[in-house]
Amino acid sequence: MAPVVPEKVKTIEVGFRHTLWKNFFVDGSYYYSFYRDFLGFQIGADVNVLESTNQVDLGTVQVYRVAANSTREVTTQGFSLGMNYYFKKFFAITTNYSWNRLNTQEDDPIIPAFNTPEHKFNVGVSARDITKVVLGIPIQHWSFNVNYRWVESFLFEGSPQFTGTIPSYGLVDLQISKRVPSISCTFKAGASNLLNNKVYMVYGGPLVGRLAYFSINFEPKWAKNDADNRHGPNDQPTYLGTTNPLNT
Repeated sequence: MAPVVPEKVKTIEVGFRHTLWKNFFVDGSYYYSFYRDFLGFQIGADVNVLESTNQVDLGTVQVYRVAANSTREVTTQGFSLGMNYYFKKFFAITTNYSWNRLNTQEDDPIIPAFNTPEHKFNVGVSARDITKVVLGIPIQHWSFNVNYRWVESFLFEGSPQFTGTIPSYGLVDLQISKRVPSISCTFKAGASNLLNNKVYMVYGGPLVGRLAYFSINFEPKWAKNDADNRHGPNDQPTYLGTTNPLNT
């Protein structure tokens, strides 16, 4: 078997971004990639044939997974589409969808190990630094983010004993934060997979459930002033792709 060499890739990518009604943003992109020496693996076996019966001695069979380069050009393609809608000063609705596909070569014996779902999407609602009075109760400097993400079933190719289908799954994530300017701190609490939906993300791996967290972020006033001075009062941040600028 030939020695493994680094894979090489060339990609063509196009994209767009558009703003509607000053508070609705749409962006999308498409890519097509060409791989030479695409890295994957092949399965082989070391067997011993019994001379007396001309049959394989199953007790001595050794199966191997060997890293290898594809002998042919491999191509992949995909696109993503995202939309962000901002309203009522503090709130936003965000969603994005992505599609990815490996264009396999049927006569190439290499196993590609692409390990990527063809379809996935997420949708969320968020708010940042809410400062309002509700029912006579002042609400100051609260933020939240609720997000639902869905992943389609896909084939996960690992070692020979860890190759199989990952079922489709959907997860809900939640984060709540409170900024306290008087002590220059932001308190955050949240959970990934809030509903504790036990899912497999790697074939042969453990079931993954809820992950809760709590953090305190301390930002001294002098550090904030330095950051403001570097950016300037009129500078506006640039957000790339489908990233939600409220989810920071």
